[in-house]
Amino acid sequence: MERREDEQQNRDDSRFNQTLKNVQGFLKGRSIPGKVLLTRRPDPPQDPISPTYHRSLSENDAGRNERLDNPIQVEDDDSSKKHDNTYAGKLRSNSSGQRFVKEFQNLKIGVRSSDSARVMKFNKVLSETTVILEKLRELAWNGVPHYMRPDVWRLLLGYAPPNSDRREAVLRRKRLEYLESVGQFYDLPESERSDDEINMLRQIAVDCPRTVPDVSFFQQAQVQKSLERILYTWAIRHPASGYVQGINDLVTPFLVVFLSEYLDGGVDSWSMSDLSAEKVSDVEADCYWCLTKLLDGMQDHYTFAQPGIQRLVFKLKELVRRIDEPVSRHMEEQGLEFLQFAFRWYNCLLIREIPFSLINRLWDTYLAEGDALPDFLVYIYASFLLTWSDELKKLDFQEMVMFLQHLPTHNWTDQELEMVLSRAYMWHSMFNNSPNHLAS
Repeated sequence: MERREDEQQNRDDSRFNQTLKNVQGFLKGRSIPGKVLLTRRPDPPQDPISPTYHRSLSENDAGRNERLDNPIQVEDDDSSKKHDNTYAGKLRSNSSGQRFVKEFQNLKIGVRSSDSARVMKFNKVLSETTVILEKLRELAWNGVPHYMRPDVWRLLLGYAPPNSDRREAVLRRKRLEYLESVGQFYDLPESERSDDEINMLRQIAVDCPRTVPDVSFFQQAQVQKSLERILYTWAIRHPASGYVQGINDLVTPFLVVFLSEYLDGGVDSWSMSDLSAEKVSDVEADCYWCLTKLLDGMQDHYTFAQPGIQRLVFKLKELVRRIDEPVSRHMEEQGLEFLQFAFRWYNCLLIREIPFSLINRLWDTYLAEGDALPDFLVYIYASFLLTWSDELKKLDFQEMVMFLQHLPTHNWTDQELEMVLSRAYMWHSMFNNSPNHLAS
C-alpha cells in the first residue's frame, strides 16, 4: 500500500515539476500556446487537506480592519457579546450575504468619492515630523493621489525613513550607493564578467524590449537601458535568486511613479532624454531600492523552483474551492491546473493581465499591505479569477487555457479594479477571522 502511494506521489511530483518548467519557460512571451504545450491533467488527485490560512501582520499592519473611515458597529455571535467592527462580524450578523456585499461596496465607494477629504488626511499624515505608517497604510490602501505616490511609496516600502529630519540624507546616501554599485558591477568590460554574469546580462537585454510592449514609452532605448542597469545590478547583489524572468515587469510601476516627479503629461508623451544624467540616476536608484524592499518580503518567489509561488498557487486553488465550488469542480473535471495560469499572476503581480494604466492603483493596495502582501495576493487573485465565474463554467479545457491567458480586461477602468479589491478584502475578513471556513 505504502509503495503504491509513493509511486503515485512520484508521478504527481514529476507531472507538477514538468508543468512548472513549462510555465516558467512561457514567461519569455506574453501568452501560452495551450494546444501545444499544455495538457489536461489525466487523473485529478484526491481532494487535498485544506490548509489553515493565517495572515501574519507586521508591526506596521495594525488596524487593518479600520481601513474604512466609518466601520459599522455590530453585535458578535460569540458568548463575549463584544462589538465586532470587522466585515466578517458584519457578515455573521447579517441574514443576507447579498445585502452585506452591497453595503460593503457602498462603503468603499463612499470612501473613494470623498477625494478632497482624503487628500487632506494624506497631507496631515505626511506633514508630521515622524509619519505614522499605520495611518498611511490605511489611507493608501484605497488609492494614493498620483502626485503623492513617489513619497508615499518610498515610505510604505521602508526606503525613506518616517522621520522627515533624516529623510533627505538617507535618500542621498542610498542613491550614491546605487551609483557606486552600477560602476562596480554594470559598467565593466565583458572580459571582466564570469560566463554566468554574461549570460544573465544577455537574458536581461533580451527581456527589456519585451517589457510592457503595449506602452510605447518602454520601447525607448534609454528606458530599456535604465531597466537593464537596475535589473543587472539587483541580480548581482542578490545571488540567491539572481535574475528571474518576470522581475523586469516589477520595475515598471516604480519607474513610472518616480519619473512622474520630473516629467509632465501622460506616460506616452515622456522622453527620458529630457532628464539630466543625475536625475536619471536618482530615479534608477529609487526603483532599485524599492524593488529590493518589495522582493525582500517574497524572496522565495524567485529562488530555485520558486517555492513561494507554488505555495500560494495551492492556497489560491483551495480558496477558490471554498468560495465557488462549481467553478472549482469544473476546472478539476477539465484537468486544468491552477499553476498553468496563476503562476504568471504571482510571478508578475498581474502586470501582464490588466491595463498598465491601472497598475499604480493596484500597487497602492499591494504596498499598503506591507509584510502581509503575499498572503493577501491569494484573495486578490481569487477575486480576479472569479470575476469570470459564469464564463469559466461554460468552457472546456482548451478554451479555459486560452481565455485565462487572454483575459478580457483591455477596457477595464478603476471601477472593475475596485470591485476586485473590495471582494478580496471582504473574503479576507471572512476567512481570516473565521478559520473554520477553511477547515476540511
